[in-house]
Amino acid sequence: MTHVAVIDYGMGNLHSVAKALEFVGKRAGIPLQVSVTSSPDVLRAADRLLFPGVGAMRDCMAEIRRLCVDEMLREQVKLKPVLAICVGMQALMQHSEENGGVPCIGLFAGKVKRFDDHAVDASGAVLKVPHMGWNRVRQSKPHAMWRDIDNNGHFYFVHSYFVAPDAPSEIVGEADYPTPFCAAIAHKNVFAVQFHPEKSQRNGLQLLQNFLTWNGQA
Repeated sequence: MTHVAVIDYGMGNLHSVAKALEFVGKRAGIPLQVSVTSSPDVLRAADRLLFPGVGAMRDCMAEIRRLCVDEMLREQVKLKPVLAICVGMQALMQHSEENGGVPCIGLFAGKVKRFDDHAVDASGAVLKVPHMGWNRVRQSKPHAMWRDIDNNGHFYFVHSYFVAPDAPSEIVGEADYPTPFCAAIAHKNVFAVQFHPEKSQRNGLQLLQNFLTWNGQA
C-alpha cells in the first residue's frame, strides 16, 4: 500500500488533487491511501508528499510557518519523494516578489517573479496577467516524472508569478509567455511544477501516476 499525504495548510484545491491521485492509482492498479492532512505524524509516516498551493504568497507562508510545514519539508525531502504544485512550487524558492516581497522556504536557490504586465505576443497583442489556460511544456531535461508524457504536451496554468532558479540545471520544463519561463524544476527527491496536473487531463494525470511510483531519482 502506497501512502500519499497531501499537505493541508489551508491553501489549495486539496480534494481535487486527492481525487485525481485516487483515480490514477485505481487506473494503474496501485494499492493507494491518500490523506489530506496537516498532522506532522501522518506526514512523516507517508511514503510520499504532495505540496499544493493557491492564493497570495504572504498568506501561504504565514500558514506554512504557523504549522511548521517549512521545517517538516526540509526534513522530509531527504527521505521521500515530494511533488509541489503551483504556489507550492513557488514557496520552495528563497524569496517571492509578491505582496511587496515575501521570504519563502528556501529549498531551491532563486526568486519568484511577476510576469511583465506590458508583454505582447507575436501579433503585438498585450498578454494578460495572470497567465491562464493551456500551454505547451518543453521537457528541457529528461526525468522519470516525464515518463509517457509527450514533449511539448499541453498543461493547464493559472498564475501571475513564475520561479527563476539560480541553477539552470534544476529546470526540467519550460513554457513561453511570451518568452520562456520555468514550468518545472527538480532536485533529488523533489519535483515541482507551475501548472496544475489535476486540471491538465491526460498529461497531468500521467504525471500524477508517475509520482506514485517515482523513486526520487531523475
